[in-house]
Amino acid sequence: MAEHRPRDDAAKPILIVGSVAFDSVETPHGRADMALGGSASYAGIAASYFAQPRVVGIVGDDFEDHHMRKLSDHGVDVRGIERADGKTFHWKGRYHENMKDRDTLETSLNVFQRFDPVIPEAYRKTQYVLLGNIDPALQLSVLDQAGGGAQFVGMDTMNFWINTARDPLIEVLKRIDLLFINDEEAMQLADEWSVAAAAERLLRMGPKFVVIKRGEHGAVLFGPKLTLFVPAVLLSNVVDPTGAGDTFAGGFMGQLSRVGGLDRSALASALTWGTVMASFTVEAFSVDGICGLAPEAIADRRKTLIEMVRY
Repeated sequence: MAEHRPRDDAAKPILIVGSVAFDSVETPHGRADMALGGSASYAGIAASYFAQPRVVGIVGDDFEDHHMRKLSDHGVDVRGIERADGKTFHWKGRYHENMKDRDTLETSLNVFQRFDPVIPEAYRKTQYVLLGNIDPALQLSVLDQAGGGAQFVGMDTMNFWINTARDPLIEVLKRIDLLFINDEEAMQLADEWSVAAAAERLLRMGPKFVVIKRGEHGAVLFGPKLTLFVPAVLLSNVVDPTGAGDTFAGGFMGQLSRVGGLDRSALASALTWGTVMASFTVEAFSVDGICGLAPEAIADRRKTLIEMVRY
């Protein structure tokens, strides 16, 4: 597998559409209140190490300039983030001792309830697109606006949309190239009781590839006559798992856009870089774990990950 270093001058644009939010999180290791979160924030910052992310989202008038600078300072193009009257989307949750289970204490959609993504003209020919975990009807709208200019489209979803918007979700699956989903949601969507069987059925629904995330048990990519597995990075201290999946998707898509291929090496490379970026996320609250990382630190952690499975 060829070694690829994060972000270079040849980085390509990647369009990311999702939520920009405030998270209030409590874990056994502490708490963070009204911290920058949302799928597009995590994915955008993660992708910035590999690509030129263009984010489309919506925030309220309580979203201060320093929050926006945290994104723009990382090279995230924020021209597509709309400011609206009202409060920014806010999620509040508490993680259990095992750091896997969590309770949602509050979900206030606020201005996100009125989110109707409008893709700026300058973004509409972006070849790589990541649809964050939002209403499938909005994902379809983004694909319509992209006008066929997208070369590769990845999307994320969750059990809420599987339960409440299954029909439009199935329509999105017919129009994308890659689905990011966790193991429980994959089995729910496919109505299967094993990861492998779920992946086979999901591939028949439309996407060329499916990446099934399994938390501390790593991730598996399924495709035509192809299965790739990468373990999770072994960490002694997990502070906050929030946003790890979004970070994984951002790192994966950013790296894939950089290498510009879909062969085994390119997909394996994207899988490992996404895993590494997610590992940094969980070591701190909010996006702090992935802000200001040295390229050498990212590359060294990936080298350690690869050595774990080199036999």
